[in-house]
Amino acid sequence: MPTGLKKLIARVQALRAVRVFQRYTQRNGPILAGGLSLTALYSVFAALYVGFAVFGLVIESDPVFKDAVVTTITGYIPGLIDTGDGGAIDLDTLFASRVLNWSGVIALVLVLVTALSWFDSARSSVRAMFGLPQDTTFFLLTKVKDLALVIAFAAVTLFSAAISIGSTSALGALFGAVGIDSESDFAVIAARIIGLLLALVIDTVVLAALFRVLTSVRVPLPRLLPGVLLGGVALGVLKALGAVVIGGAGRNPLLASFAVILGLLVWFGLICQVLLISATWVAVDLADHGEPEPVMGNRRVARAPRRPLRPRTRRSAALDKLSG
Repeated sequence: MPTGLKKLIARVQALRAVRVFQRYTQRNGPILAGGLSLTALYSVFAALYVGFAVFGLVIESDPVFKDAVVTTITGYIPGLIDTGDGGAIDLDTLFASRVLNWSGVIALVLVLVTALSWFDSARSSVRAMFGLPQDTTFFLLTKVKDLALVIAFAAVTLFSAAISIGSTSALGALFGAVGIDSESDFAVIAARIIGLLLALVIDTVVLAALFRVLTSVRVPLPRLLPGVLLGGVALGVLKALGAVVIGGAGRNPLLASFAVILGLLVWFGLICQVLLISATWVAVDLADHGEPEPVMGNRRVARAPRRPLRPRTRRSAALDKLSG
């Protein structure tokens, strides 16, 4: 092989993006993301049912907030709610659900089991990208953390909807104060850009918090920020192309009857891929800056050093037995 070609290959392999994907594939990232996407598909329907059964009356009482919540959910998971263009769940049926019956209780148990299972699987997958051993935290404490994450995700959805309403009102007032028509092209483009930036901030913060809880390690902010920011941008691109991703599954006439479910499965697969690739980027960034061992609490997570080999004697065997 020519020397110039060898140098070019070496330079390409030295790129961080290439090393991230090498690490991602070597640690079975695509397979782990596929498993996570299946669990996510199972849990999202139950979570949506229980969420609207509990908060449906509050959300429905305010039409503006209702539209914002539905828009937020369809932005994160396009094709899930039927808002007139087709979807897996009818909007009126969703708001008609109530938790005060047996189906609601069963759905509540189902969402807890599946959601906690997803976070448990996500923990193992993210830790695998970091090269961390299995988490040995007491399992009840782990489940409490995962339950807190489930509640936090629901809160983030409502918070995002509230932020959307607040930012729209604030921009309308600002444009009115400076004499700009809120329906003008400039106002529409500015509102769109600000909405995308707010979504990027929320997605980035969510990813950072998710990695912090799932890995149970304290990663320095300069090492964490590039990876989660990259993940936030990737999520924004996916949301912008959501209709294309979901709609592409229905173009095959053999799969038309399963188009929505298949599209959602593809969507969750891409989201989980972004999650794990983002985690891998953070892990490689740590290694590149001389911090290959994330800090857990006040100590570093590292394998115990191996003992040097020594001749086995009767005395050393006895000492090993006592120390073991």
